[in-house]
Amino acid sequence: MRLRKYNKSLGILSLIAGTLLLSGCNSALLDPKGQIALEQRSLILTAFGLMLIVVIPAVAMAVIFAWKYRASNTNAKYSPNWSHSNKVEAVVWTIPILIILFLGILTWKSTHALEPSKPLASDVKPIEVEVIALDWKWLFIYPEQGIATVNQLAFPVDTPVSFRITSNSVMNSFFIPTLGSQIYAMAGMQTKLHLIANQAGTFDGISSSFSGRGFSGMKFKAIATPDNATFEQWIAQAKQSPNTLNTMEDFEKLAAPSENHPVEFFSSVKPELFKDVVEKFMSHGNNMNMSEHRDMDMNHSAHAGAEE
Repeated sequence: MRLRKYNKSLGILSLIAGTLLLSGCNSALLDPKGQIALEQRSLILTAFGLMLIVVIPAVAMAVIFAWKYRASNTNAKYSPNWSHSNKVEAVVWTIPILIILFLGILTWKSTHALEPSKPLASDVKPIEVEVIALDWKWLFIYPEQGIATVNQLAFPVDTPVSFRITSNSVMNSFFIPTLGSQIYAMAGMQTKLHLIANQAGTFDGISSSFSGRGFSGMKFKAIATPDNATFEQWIAQAKQSPNTLNTMEDFEKLAAPSENHPVEFFSSVKPELFKDVVEKFMSHGNNMNMSEHRDMDMNHSAHAGAEE
């Protein structure tokens, strides 16, 4: 009697735990606001549905067989002496093979269709944005508008955004979940990403790859303005800032490690600053290399810990 009560309580607790865990699936990934994210959600749900073709029957049969062949059911036919069934073999092999083939073809097509560096088909001219991952903040440069921002990004709705991405430090990962496609930011290299927002709004941007002590605060806001006029107002606001990034000295000062850095605007920026940041890690004789940066960061962490 106690065992039955225990099993019943355990079943209820499992049901509650499962409900709580599944409630966490209502994330930005399943609430897309852009073309790329919509297609990625469709791919996720399609793959999930295909897996359920195997999972649901397996779970159902486990329950049915356990019930039908329970010890108290004396009417169940017990026939253990069999070694082969063509019907069972056909089902066990054919269904998984078909699912794997379908998933393989779907993945191959999706990989090419959703290639991050592939420009989006649109009659609207893309907004060019250069992204530099710093410790621990994001620098966005608008080369055509001549401005730069920290931890805030804006672009008009239904307008493609062409990103060029690099890092001034360790490897990071640039990700706006509601718009789709995370991509790595690496020192001495540049990656490309094309996104578009189909709805106006403010979306969360994150670093989805651990990059050190201030990683948890390395977040930014992506603002999809309802029209070009609102975007131009945002540009005008940035141009009123007294801050500038006209020299590499200004940039290196900004690049110094900082945590939970506030939104900051720069009314002017050094031409080809993005290119200079990429190339400084490609040279061999000047500037510190990545191992030196790592050692400096470790020493800084140890010094901070000693002060505490």
